[in-house]
Amino acid sequence: MAKQATVGLGLRREMLDEFCQHVPEQINFFEVAPENWMTLGGKFGKQFRQLTEQHEFFCHGLSLSIGSPERLDTDFVKQIKGFLDTHKIKIYSEHLSYCSGSGHMYDLMPIPFTEEAVSYVSKRIKQVEDILERPFILENVSFYAAPGAQMSEQQFVNAVLEEADCKLLLDVNNIYVNSVNHQYDAAKFLAAMPSKRIEYMHIAGHYEENTDLMVDTHGADIIDPVWQLLQQSYQQHGVFPTLLERDFNIPETDELLLEINQIHQYQQAATTSKRSA
Repeated sequence: MAKQATVGLGLRREMLDEFCQHVPEQINFFEVAPENWMTLGGKFGKQFRQLTEQHEFFCHGLSLSIGSPERLDTDFVKQIKGFLDTHKIKIYSEHLSYCSGSGHMYDLMPIPFTEEAVSYVSKRIKQVEDILERPFILENVSFYAAPGAQMSEQQFVNAVLEEADCKLLLDVNNIYVNSVNHQYDAAKFLAAMPSKRIEYMHIAGHYEENTDLMVDTHGADIIDPVWQLLQQSYQQHGVFPTLLERDFNIPETDELLLEINQIHQYQQAATTSKRSA
């Protein structure tokens, strides 16, 4: 299997006891939000260090707030760098959104889709990269309103990636959720993403509030249209490391492995198809 054909799982504290004893071979890497692990000591801290020494880890941040109107919290970015350095983690991604202004909102808010915002966010991304001494990876996010939009989500995401010259964390579930909520063609959006900028991918389940309202929860099984988007992404853009996100309603590992194995199967099929072609 190609090096890029790997599958990961988001690590939660309740998984530590099990995975410190044994990690199934189908789980090739773990992903954590650094904010949830940076200050851990005691038993949890020791268990986490054991796992980072033995397995590959990615970091996916929650509170950098790259689009915030407030000054970039460089002290926080330096704390992130210390955490990444300590655990020898090379991959750091964040959301193309903001979650703070004069205070912290504890939710991911949409950045206005404007040329001004493209320039503003791109400069802040370069600031973060200078401090982290690592590439910055942006995730396309789910959103439920687009205040002040002067361009489409697709145009905005591509413009930020180009101006900031940064990498993309391609979340296929977010594409599907947004396509339903904002009535656009998910396949066309996916095809418009720049293959050369993709670093890795996310896939997850969501909650159907109504036929025209999907809520990005990461708390359910993945549905067929999202699986189809994942397969399409491998066919169009190539196979990349792919993370299964499950943030609550977390089943036993054996059940999680069913979806992890399905990702492996799609990766293998795409890799075989490419070799044949």
